[in-house]
Amino acid sequence: MTLLIVSILLASYLLGSVPSGLLISKSQGLDVREHGSRNIGATNVWRVMGKKWGLLAFVCDTAKGWLAVTLGVAIAARFPVTEHFPHGHTALNFLTPDFAGITAALGCILGHNFPVWLRFKGGKGVATSLGVIIGMMPLAALLTFMVWGVVFKVSRYVSLASLIAAACLPVVVIGLMFLGPAHGWAAVAGWGNFYFAVAAAALVIKRHTANIQRLSTGTELRFGDPKPPTP
Repeated sequence: MTLLIVSILLASYLLGSVPSGLLISKSQGLDVREHGSRNIGATNVWRVMGKKWGLLAFVCDTAKGWLAVTLGVAIAARFPVTEHFPHGHTALNFLTPDFAGITAALGCILGHNFPVWLRFKGGKGVATSLGVIIGMMPLAALLTFMVWGVVFKVSRYVSLASLIAAACLPVVVIGLMFLGPAHGWAAVAGWGNFYFAVAAAALVIKRHTANIQRLSTGTELRFGDPKPPTP
């Protein structure tokens, strides 16, 4: 059981550590780490290279999150880890699809944020977090993305939209646990998903520490604003 869990975690980490934004910029003869905010995430790719490449980076980062969760759940379904009790009692499955999905989700986000290939200097995990939530809890992902969209539309701050959406994620998840459907694609099953939502939100907020400081001092750039020249 331990070996299978570690395998899912490691495979998801490696998938998450694929630096989509950097690879896209390199394909165009550019190192996105030397421009803009120097971050490899989709927002900086968009700022530096334009809408087409920024959207591609966003889709790639989101897709790898979804893929990691999908593969983790598939592995758990294909190789169930069960404990057979004596005297004819029902076997208990220790590696449930929910647990495998959470393991894969955490591994993928950590891989994106701290890729071993880039000396653990990666992105902020917003698009990848969206991807894993789509794989785990599609309705929660949709509602959280709507919050992001409203805040971004009003403020034009990507960072502020990401922070508020991250903070809302655990609230959305626990709301769906108690008020949402019990079955189907829109359902949220188990407290494990809520604890994951708290951890994912905390990690996104932590990765935006510098943005929070700039927002508090009024120096954060709105999306579309030109970056001031370096003195």
